[in-house]
Amino acid sequence: MASAMGFGRFSFTPILPGMMDGLPLSSSDAGLIAAGNFAGYLAGAVLGAYGWATGRERLVGLAALLATALLQLAMGVTSTVWLFIAIRFLAGVASAFAMIFISSIVLGHASARGRAGDDAQSTHFGGVGLGIALSALVVVTLGSILGPGDSTWRTEWFAGGLVSLVMLVVVWWLLPPSPPRSSQPTREPPLEWGRPVVLTTLSYGLFGFGYVITATFVVTMARMGNAGPWVEFLTWFLAGLAASVSIFAWRPLMLRFGLQGVFVAGLLVEAAGVLASAVLPLPYAPLVGGVLLGATFMMITAYGLRIGRALSPASPRRALAFMTAAFGLGQILGPLVAGALAETTGSFALPSVVAALVLLAAVVVFLPVYRRIP
Repeated sequence: MASAMGFGRFSFTPILPGMMDGLPLSSSDAGLIAAGNFAGYLAGAVLGAYGWATGRERLVGLAALLATALLQLAMGVTSTVWLFIAIRFLAGVASAFAMIFISSIVLGHASARGRAGDDAQSTHFGGVGLGIALSALVVVTLGSILGPGDSTWRTEWFAGGLVSLVMLVVVWWLLPPSPPRSSQPTREPPLEWGRPVVLTTLSYGLFGFGYVITATFVVTMARMGNAGPWVEFLTWFLAGLAASVSIFAWRPLMLRFGLQGVFVAGLLVEAAGVLASAVLPLPYAPLVGGVLLGATFMMITAYGLRIGRALSPASPRRALAFMTAAFGLGQILGPLVAGALAETTGSFALPSVVAALVLLAAVVVFLPVYRRIP
């Protein structure tokens, strides 16, 4: 997860400011490139839902990690916006494949040993946050050695690719084959689109839009405000550390207040963080925004999907597929809207305010479902 998501998907965030300065890229260009990656992730999630990889999950997962590394290297030798978009689209597909197939192996073995549930999920997906923190370390180290310039952001992509290749070797060594299946999966009935399912899916899609603007541009906001390289580093590093422990940290509250309680609380906390990134003075704005983003987005993602399963016990896979599609659509639209608004206003303050309002709308949409979770 550190390789596929922390580097393959989210290292774009700390490298982006250097790309915008060095090429240069406009805010709209940056939004298009980010949206390309999220479109690829959605496409990969849809493709991965079919049964073509059954029995070959390990091979496909390792191939996806190899592609993740090579596509990072490719970003370092490219200068054209449309090539950036194409590379990031393919990187999104690779991230989705790694997420789906490697997670199925890890959590499948955990289940077979009786260690499934929150602890296994928290440990496995905590790797996303660790990868985010490590990518921030790579970027700040190279930035301090090389200084600003076109070669710096390219070297950062090369370094990320090399780190991912090392991680691939470790995963190849540690990852077992898929656990044997006790029976063929049963065909699920069509999803029943009752009001709770519709509202939860819509809320999850709004969350995808609301979180992704800060997740993509918070380091760029620090750069545009001249907050300094160490604030840029700490913004993303602390976000990664918070993400790595977030599901563990929220678990006691989930046990006390239920899935729906922490889902709403997480959206409110994240909305506060997104708004803080736009309205607080420097250097607090990106730091607070990054920490509160990291503390919430993995938890909301994981527990939101569990709510979808609880509302659709007869068709859990179909519920997850539709919720993932709604989330994916939201996070494709987020960077496009943010880039266009930032191009017009000259900053990402207004896009961040819009994102915070969308997160509050996600809460309002979900409230009628609040007491309907089994």
